[in-house]
Amino acid sequence: MKIIGVDPGTRVTGYGIISSSGSRYSSLCWGAIKTSSGAPIASRLKQIADGLRALIDEHDPDCMALEESFFAKNAQSALKLGMARGAIMLVAAEAGLPVHEYSPLLIKQAVVGYGRADKNQVKVMVKNILSLKEDPAPLDASDALATAITHANHIPLLGKMTQ
Repeated sequence: MKIIGVDPGTRVTGYGIISSSGSRYSSLCWGAIKTSSGAPIASRLKQIADGLRALIDEHDPDCMALEESFFAKNAQSALKLGMARGAIMLVAAEAGLPVHEYSPLLIKQAVVGYGRADKNQVKVMVKNILSLKEDPAPLDASDALATAITHANHIPLLGKMTQ
C-alpha cells in the first residue's frame, strides 16, 4: 500500500510517500511545497493543491494521512491553516483518496514513543524506521513521513474495526 502523508501549512506543506507491506516500510519520496508568504492566500492554496495533484498523479497513492491542526499562534493563523487543510482534503477527494487524520500527539507517540517529542527526535526516528541514508528535510517533510508511518501502523487496527 502507498500512503501519502501531509503536514499542512500555508508557507510550507510537507509531504512524504511511503510504501507499506506488513510491518515493512520504505520511502518513495519526500519534500515540501513552499509558497511565498507575500502572495495572496488564494494563490498559495492553489500552489499547494497543484503540487499535491502532481505528486498524486506521479505516485498513485492508495490513501492520504493528514496531520490534524492542534495549535495556532492566533485566530488568523488558525484560519489560514484550516484553509490549507481544506485545499489538501479537496485534492484527496478529487483523486478518490480516503483521508485519515492523526493528531500530532498520536504521531509522535507512534513514531518516537513519546507524545511530546520534538521535531528533531521525530526526524531521527523517521530516518531509522525507513532506513534512510540522509535526513528527511525539511522538518515538515519528516513530519509528513511520520504521519504516513502512523497510518501504516494503524492499518491492521482499522481492518479489525471494519470486520
